[in-house]
Amino acid sequence: MERRIDFSRERHMLCGGCGHEFVVDLDWIDRWEQSGEKCPGCGLTCEHEGAPRATVDPGDPALDDERLPQFFWYHTSTQANWPTRDYDPAGDLTAETRVRMGGGDHAAAWAVRQRAKALHVGTYEAAVHNMLRRMDHQADSRSQFYLYRVRLRPDVVVRDGWVVDPSDWLGDVVLAEVCPPGIDVARYLNYHEDPGGLSLALGRNAIASVQEIAIPLPDAWDGDWAREAIVALESASDVPVPATGKLARFMPQSSPRATVGRELGQALAGRLPVNLRGQFESAVSFDEGADPLLWARRTSSLCGLIVDPQRVLAALDAAEHRGV
Repeated sequence: MERRIDFSRERHMLCGGCGHEFVVDLDWIDRWEQSGEKCPGCGLTCEHEGAPRATVDPGDPALDDERLPQFFWYHTSTQANWPTRDYDPAGDLTAETRVRMGGGDHAAAWAVRQRAKALHVGTYEAAVHNMLRRMDHQADSRSQFYLYRVRLRPDVVVRDGWVVDPSDWLGDVVLAEVCPPGIDVARYLNYHEDPGGLSLALGRNAIASVQEIAIPLPDAWDGDWAREAIVALESASDVPVPATGKLARFMPQSSPRATVGRELGQALAGRLPVNLRGQFESAVSFDEGADPLLWARRTSSLCGLIVDPQRVLAALDAAEHRGV
């Protein structure tokens, strides 16, 4: 069952200072993060401890234990065929790496810890947000990503209620800590991707099947925008021009074509919800020497994940169901 996809939906906020709950749009949150708004109840701004944060919408249908397994859930990764069968995190370790880890016993213990981690799935919005965040912060801007649509087993046992995002600073969650014996799935409030949405921590045995597509889609771009972008890029020189001014020697050379590419990416980002613009602009940054046609198609396709999700869902509908 597909839920309504809405990257621009309003968010429920909860103030840790006074307990006031209120609903705001993304522009309000953007102003608040720049100290331009206050809690309507007590006046706390973003700098204060206990300041308002996004919280779960009490009307979220995923709060219904019986309906939760009926929904599609999503995940983005640079790993093909996720989640892999017979996962062996130590399988690719070289002899040299094992030595650096302290020997075979330490490597084996590390592998046990890796296998004990929970898998994460969430809303479509959270999956796209996660990919853009990785492209922006984790040097994956040119990596091949895959989008997964996940079906849960209909008989999964869901932990009561929800917990605040239990991830550590690496984004990892120990499965046993959130899903004790007899529990297959735990809901948690996602602070990092699609803030305020519910994501799930779960083990492989909670998943019935997945569908997988490579993203961006090879033929899913705005033809008019791409053609105009290609013409603008090809009309600009690709010869780097030395920077000028007092700080010129500290600045890399940049070509007029790269400048046009940055301007095109910035303008396209301006069409998106405010909380995605910076990450999108970083993800589609135009590198010196990049092919204008490939860049324009990829950039438009990434934008399409957000502004035209129905095309993405249609591609998933046609993808094979793979058992886990």
